[in-house]
Amino acid sequence: MTRRPHGSHLPEERPESTAPLPPPELTEAECRRCGTYIAGLDGRYACGVCGWVNDHSEGHRRLPREDEDPDRPPKGRRRPKQLPGPPPEDPPEPPEGPPQGPPYPC
Repeated sequence: MTRRPHGSHLPEERPESTAPLPPPELTEAECRRCGTYIAGLDGRYACGVCGWVNDHSEGHRRLPREDEDPDRPPKGRRRPKQLPGPPPEDPPEPPEGPPQGPPYPC
């Protein structure tokens, strides 16, 4: 895997561009920490074995802006609140009668 140039070496981004971004490309590489073969999108990787993550700036393409995000909710609408998980179950009641224990003293 070859590194891409950073900073001033990158071409200028055009913030006024409204053209839709092409779909992400599935890319593959070896983890730089543990060597596991991993897959990512557009050169952005995260290793599920050791937790290594490369910096977002190392990707092959720019990340979409907020208004280009297809999963973004429509304007004026907020994301729904997450419902709390199921209520905790009550512990089972102990059986009635003499306390349970070993049949002989320890």
